[in-house]
Amino acid sequence: MAAQTFDLIVIGAGPGGYVAAIRGAQLGMKVAIVERENLGGICLNWGCIPTKAMLRSSEVYHLMHRAKEFGLKVTGVDYDLAAVIKRSRAIAGQLSGGIGHLMKKNKVTVFMGDATLPAKGKVTVKTDKGTENLTAKNIVLATGARARELPGLEADGDLVWTYRHALTPPHMPKKLLVIGSGAIGIEFASFYNTLGTDTTVVEVMDRVLPVEDAEISAFAKKQFVKQGMKIMEKSMVKQLDRGKGKVTAHIEVNGKVEKMEFDTVISAVGIVGNVENLGLEELGVKIDRTHVVTDEFCRTGVEGLYAIGDIAGAPWLAHKASHEGVMVADLIAGKHAHPVKPESIAGCTYCYPQVASVGYTEAKAKELGFDIKVGRFPFIGNGKAIALGESEGMIKTIFDAKTGELLGAHMIGAEVTELIQGYVVGRQLETTEEDLMNTVFPHPTLSEMMHESVLDAYDRVIHM
Repeated sequence: MAAQTFDLIVIGAGPGGYVAAIRGAQLGMKVAIVERENLGGICLNWGCIPTKAMLRSSEVYHLMHRAKEFGLKVTGVDYDLAAVIKRSRAIAGQLSGGIGHLMKKNKVTVFMGDATLPAKGKVTVKTDKGTENLTAKNIVLATGARARELPGLEADGDLVWTYRHALTPPHMPKKLLVIGSGAIGIEFASFYNTLGTDTTVVEVMDRVLPVEDAEISAFAKKQFVKQGMKIMEKSMVKQLDRGKGKVTAHIEVNGKVEKMEFDTVISAVGIVGNVENLGLEELGVKIDRTHVVTDEFCRTGVEGLYAIGDIAGAPWLAHKASHEGVMVADLIAGKHAHPVKPESIAGCTYCYPQVASVGYTEAKAKELGFDIKVGRFPFIGNGKAIALGESEGMIKTIFDAKTGELLGAHMIGAEVTELIQGYVVGRQLETTEEDLMNTVFPHPTLSEMMHESVLDAYDRVIHM
């Protein structure tokens, strides 16, 4: 059978992949996309979206228990775990179907199956109906990543879970161990802890949420402990002994090993890129620690072959992948493409309280040699936050003392994952402290704290 020819073939239909396909089609290309599992990829089906649906359920449950604070009467507060999961999966299914509609609307040909690259410009797809041979001058790898599993700590779906098992739990944990306190680990810890699970978080680094600003990490830890979580920092799970309905974890703390018993363990120790069985090594693609090495325009070094999203390395964020998808399609079409700047990509963690950040931490800014000005503003000083009953939190801003450039912004508290975009736009527009101070923020809103934090950095804060 003769090979089908396209202008662009995208392998992987996660956020970066399907956006690259749509943008390519918008630019007049004949586009094909190959996906081996679900349209929308891990993010939409097993990550970003379903976890947020579950966290929303736990947030509402938490608020119901606080009804008396708001002058309300609620009795018999309980949850139905099966119904919570059903809602989460239904939302993921709805959005996955929406991606299928977008493919049809933009005339993108979809192949469901496993792809390999037998030669430059060629893709072979093994589908349920047989083998499809495709060719294209330009190919984009967007195969994503999966949970990293450490020797001895492998998931079994019963006692030890990855994020996939945690999204469709076979039972409600009574005593839970979460290994790793990055975004994935702490979000699941927050969900299960809020629903009443006795939750312990083990982190090998010296603080939870280790990629965040140290001040935000410390604030988060206090809140988590206040909620009943046990946080073990500078600790490592060395071994898991699995028994009937229980796991004995050997946890090394300060050089000594403690044994603790749990009924469920969630392993959230990072991700590995899906680079296997594609034929990349034979093509001469350079791979470093399971991730494809690219330049700032996501070029792999093999002519016409690009890699975007999680397979191309940190930051492992859906919005970064989507932007890369647009950039690569524009580049292929000969348009002026803007490379993604990792330091201008916001990171969001949807635990309770939420955490969000963009740019450099205070420590990183100092390490880079900047003379800095730092501003802070607490949620307790904001009228809207008090009215919402969400007075725990803070906003921190970091500026270059010489130029007024906004170097970084770090937040913890209610809805900060929405607020952070204001600072992201500010960085994109190369906004200075003067621009931000002269901007009128609406009242009463949480966003006023963004203004006050900037004012505080320059000793002009009003409400503190």
